[in-house]
Amino acid sequence: MLYRNNRTGGSDVVIDPQNPSVVYASLWEDTLGPWEDNNEYSGTEGGLFKSTDGGETWHQLKNGLPSNLVQIDVAIAPSDPSRLYATLSTTVEQPYATGKGGAVYRSDDAGESWRRITDDPRPAMKIGGGDLPVPVVDPRDPNTVYVTSIVTVRSQDGGKTWISFRGAPGGDDYQNMWINPRDPKIILLVGDQGAVVTVNGGRSWSSWYTQPTAQLYHVAATNTFPYKVCGGQQESGSVCISSRGNDGEITFRDWHPVGIIEYGYAAPDPLHPDIIYGAGRTQISRYDSVTGDVQNVTPLPIDKPGFRADRTEPILFSPVDPHILYYGANRLFKTDNYGHTWQIISPDLTRPKTGQPASVPTLTAKQQNQRRGAIYSLAPSYKTAQTIWAGTDDGLVWITRDGGTHWMNITPPAVTAWSKIAQIDPSRFDDNTAYVAVNRMRIDDLHPYAYRTHDGGKTWTAIVNGLPENGPVNAVRADPAVPGLLYAATELGVYVSFDDGDYWEPLQYNLPHTSMRDLIVHDGDLIVATHGRSFWILDDVAPLRTIAAAQAKKEPLPKLFPPAPAWRIRRDNNTDTPLPPGTPAGENPPNGAIIDYYLPHALTGPITLEFLDSGGRVIRRFSSTDPVEPTPEKLRTALIPPYWPKMTGPLPTSAGMHRWVWNLRETAPAATHYDYPISAVPHRTPLEPQGPPVLPGVYRVRFTADGHSETQPLTVKMDPRVPASPADLAALHNAEEAMALALTNIAKADLAAHSVQEQLNDPENASFAAQLAPYSTELDKLIEGSGEKGEQPANSLPGLDKVNGDATGLYGELDQSDQSPTAAQLEASKQIEHEVDEVIPVWQSFEKKLLPAVDHILEKYRRPAINPDKQPANMPVTGDQD
Repeated sequence: MLYRNNRTGGSDVVIDPQNPSVVYASLWEDTLGPWEDNNEYSGTEGGLFKSTDGGETWHQLKNGLPSNLVQIDVAIAPSDPSRLYATLSTTVEQPYATGKGGAVYRSDDAGESWRRITDDPRPAMKIGGGDLPVPVVDPRDPNTVYVTSIVTVRSQDGGKTWISFRGAPGGDDYQNMWINPRDPKIILLVGDQGAVVTVNGGRSWSSWYTQPTAQLYHVAATNTFPYKVCGGQQESGSVCISSRGNDGEITFRDWHPVGIIEYGYAAPDPLHPDIIYGAGRTQISRYDSVTGDVQNVTPLPIDKPGFRADRTEPILFSPVDPHILYYGANRLFKTDNYGHTWQIISPDLTRPKTGQPASVPTLTAKQQNQRRGAIYSLAPSYKTAQTIWAGTDDGLVWITRDGGTHWMNITPPAVTAWSKIAQIDPSRFDDNTAYVAVNRMRIDDLHPYAYRTHDGGKTWTAIVNGLPENGPVNAVRADPAVPGLLYAATELGVYVSFDDGDYWEPLQYNLPHTSMRDLIVHDGDLIVATHGRSFWILDDVAPLRTIAAAQAKKEPLPKLFPPAPAWRIRRDNNTDTPLPPGTPAGENPPNGAIIDYYLPHALTGPITLEFLDSGGRVIRRFSSTDPVEPTPEKLRTALIPPYWPKMTGPLPTSAGMHRWVWNLRETAPAATHYDYPISAVPHRTPLEPQGPPVLPGVYRVRFTADGHSETQPLTVKMDPRVPASPADLAALHNAEEAMALALTNIAKADLAAHSVQEQLNDPENASFAAQLAPYSTELDKLIEGSGEKGEQPANSLPGLDKVNGDATGLYGELDQSDQSPTAAQLEASKQIEHEVDEVIPVWQSFEKKLLPAVDHILEKYRRPAINPDKQPANMPVTGDQD
């Protein structure tokens, strides 16, 4: 084992590719203090070591290396293992974006001696967060070496001269690189934003926007519809992104940077949704999404003695008075004129002295007396503008009851110095309840810590039962609708408590296993900011609220959960070629009403889910016996690839919770063809025509299982962006229902007529075709019309094909938009309804009077009778073919 002491750890290991017994290992003595700045305590107890017996014994390599060496990363040239490259840092302070205190060294004798090979500062620059740059050697050429840093650089002469290879202004913070040993032109380069690949030696690269790797610190949401999710993210810039895209998914069209410093908070203006504020360090940005203008409205435009700030500083509007904006440094600031002027409403809320944290080396008296903390969490009351809760990154919790004039230290007794008060969340129901998340990672403590108070901070209760022992807590949030329902964001996942924090259980589902930095509940959705896997939304927490309420009352769970209100929104407004499936996109919320039901045990009998209008009419029905559609055969023979269609199937009957989504449409009309629209989204594209969308209003959901039924009301709301009046929507709905009925009637007749035509024209009937000819002629006229093709003489009947095509086309037009039908559409609708009323009786007459005569002839020749219900094999396509 290679070991020095408890402040020195291993930082790099490389193995000789031609002799695995030869191993190089780097040790690094380094400790970080629990404060933000000037917090690194490095020493020279590390160094570079070599083993020639697979790690059994080691000896330190010093010859030529600086005596004040702190950290070192080594790379072996695969084609010449005696050639080594090293990047290193020393005890000399190294300011950001400089090579001071660092260097690049080379050894040509397997590490026994070293020399500095360049004075170029670029390959020695530390990565943005202070990490040592990483060297990587070309697998075929020992003279070609790369160093990944804020900009990746390359040397092709053994490290003497360098060129910038990949990067951008501001620095991209590249962390490592892999070069294909079989083809060195293929390079994988990874950075804080994600991974990029070149296959031509760096002339062109793939994009990191193909990966959801956003490192988010906090989350906020606008009060728009649909709401936008906003936050600052490491490296790739801040973001506000719509929670629902108009084109069936959330694409690059739906997001934009909003001017916030990379690790900052976002604070959308509740009165002006186009304005987004952000804070980090002493910067406060004001972003106008209409003009793109970004203004710094900070009260600290230059450094001022006595003021300190962390990288991520809280900024948020008062939930009671939306004109008030708060910003926390080490003192609390307030503005009521959008940052034009600021008022200081607190003293320095941090500890007067740093003290001696046990996790750092012994500090000098001067260092211990230094003041370092800042306000890290802020929580204005939901009941009064006079109450504000605040927490610091050095372990203090405060409250004011008079708007900031006086402050009281209410820190939980168990919270020690330099415990970061990660978040405070006050209750929506009373002014004395709050929940505090405490993170102690920075003092080498990975246990979870969270507390609640119901008396304004006089007493506190720890609430961590059920949380993982090695999962620090970053946020605890209270549900705004149900008392006692809590959510926790931890380093290992998201958790839920139904009993005010007495016990927690996982709420992970399909969430990635990464750091959950923050979460909020907004419009009934749970939104999580992850550090490395972007934003995630759990749509509709209504079932969690039902569970919490039932547990509080000690009542059994219902089988059918009360559904949250549903929004009538267009599934996909795209009228052009859909984005290719490889285009990065987020998933839209479920389109329609989310229905949750619970089965205490698995069922073998059928279950049904029915939706009824105000008159009790069943307008849509689902069952556990419904078939899976499309079938494997339909997927195999479909024109489009199988990754486009939306799969539907039976209601699940297994034990446990189940979620079903009704798309707020009535039963689909009959049609001669069901096709996939151009408004397509991978795995989400339904067949059309669909049923008419229901009107806003109150409906009933009826769930039947085990012979028993439960019902719940369901409120359907209209997309608030749609300007149509209730009368306009009613007119549209009436037109759609009328056309759906007309389409059903004409489609059934047209299908039957074509089926009869195919059976009449069967080659087996050729020997007596002359006897069937009169009937075939009549049927052809009925299908094609009595006029010339494309014409309809006066007093002649249109053909079934034409009427069906017109009805199909008009129904599709009516279903395009939530607007009142135009006069032309209404006129066309009346014409189609009239034509349907004309041609259907003619078809019925043919079916009633002529088909028996046809069957008589067929019987005479021992041929089967005509079956009008048989599906025609070659139904022609009618309507708009564009």
